[in-house]
Amino acid sequence: MPDIFISTKKEDPPQKPEIMEEPPMHEEKPLHERNFYKDRKSVHRHPLSPYALLPANVSFETKNDGEKVVLLLRRHPITNLGWLIVFVIMLFAPSVLSGFPLLDFLPDNFRFIAVLSWYMISTAYFLENFLSWFFNVNIITDERIIDVDFYNLIYKHVTDAETNKIQDVSYDMGGVIRTMFDYGDVLIQTASEIPNLEFMAIPHPSQVVKLLQELRIEEQVEALEGRIS
Repeated sequence: MPDIFISTKKEDPPQKPEIMEEPPMHEEKPLHERNFYKDRKSVHRHPLSPYALLPANVSFETKNDGEKVVLLLRRHPITNLGWLIVFVIMLFAPSVLSGFPLLDFLPDNFRFIAVLSWYMISTAYFLENFLSWFFNVNIITDERIIDVDFYNLIYKHVTDAETNKIQDVSYDMGGVIRTMFDYGDVLIQTASEIPNLEFMAIPHPSQVVKLLQELRIEEQVEALEGRIS
């Protein structure tokens, strides 16, 4: 007689606990693999930005058909602090000096003209410094790097070099102020007629160096693929 207390059904073997595999960490691909700028639209539209990545509606005189601006750089805004302080002092100088009898010997009309001339000089001082900051730009495209030195409205100096001629890229960021606000100088050594290009006091110099290195690698890969094909 079978024992009613013993089950005749076989029990399933104990299952091993499932081990959840962690998803692989996202690895940042190099520029030529992730199509950083080729397949993306413009993402930066602020006209006064010192660090404009993929800027919209940016053009220059020697731009080629199909050439795309990857990065537009200006000096860090903190570099404008010195002349802005001088400009503010110039604005308030007539009000402060009105308490001193400097121009009392002049008629009222002449004093008005003197003060008006002072404000015109102050405005010219502001415009000269602002235009110098605004038009002194460094441009990185998918084909070359361009350094624009703007001196005045009738004179500027433009230097460019193709990306495949870049030999070495380095940056210098020393001092408390530069470290705090993350800006510095980028030195680019090339094999072109102009051996060195300098991007002075630009924001995020380490990122600029990284981008230039990736662009150089991309040019080398494309050149190698062209030889193979």
